[in-house]
Amino acid sequence: MARSLGWARERRLAPATTANEGGGSSDASRLRLVSDKAYADWEAVYRDNVDRIYRLMFVKVGNRADAEDLTAEVFLAALGPLRVSASVGEVRAYLLATARTVLAGYWRRTLGRPVTWIEQDYPAPADGAATASDAPARAEAVLAALPEQYRRILRLRFLDSCSLKEAAAELGVSVANAKVLQHRALRRAAQLCEEEQGR
Repeated sequence: MARSLGWARERRLAPATTANEGGGSSDASRLRLVSDKAYADWEAVYRDNVDRIYRLMFVKVGNRADAEDLTAEVFLAALGPLRVSASVGEVRAYLLATARTVLAGYWRRTLGRPVTWIEQDYPAPADGAATASDAPARAEAVLAALPEQYRRILRLRFLDSCSLKEAAAELGVSVANAKVLQHRALRRAAQLCEEEQGR
């Protein structure tokens, strides 16, 4: 499933710091071979990339708790196949690909639809603060468009963090019925989101 990044290291050509001694400068004499940098250990990989992955997840899911969980999931998923000896660029590319897979799994579990594209550039928060997101407003708009029972089950489960058993008791239904309600509510919410994006 996942692949190791120790493969086919690219070497980059960079301008040499000294000019050709004879005064004439050819392209070959002005270029020198530089090797790619690599991380010293796993801690260095984590320290250098955790903020980048967290910001990406926060922008995509809109809440701190899920962003933290997804960030941890990315690093756990990459821990086995990723080699520390890979270059910094290879590690970052692999972590981004892993983040894409983890995020697609999150959306598939949450809304029943995958997200298959993550932009390469994403905004950095100003002064280290978490990026503001319009996700809460969008979530409220979707919830307002749902029937009352669907709205209640989703609020209980995802906004109030109730267990399925607690939500069922609050709604006065069986746990099995609460599962069905939640599934239908999530499916309807996904349809509403798709309709909104189509406009």
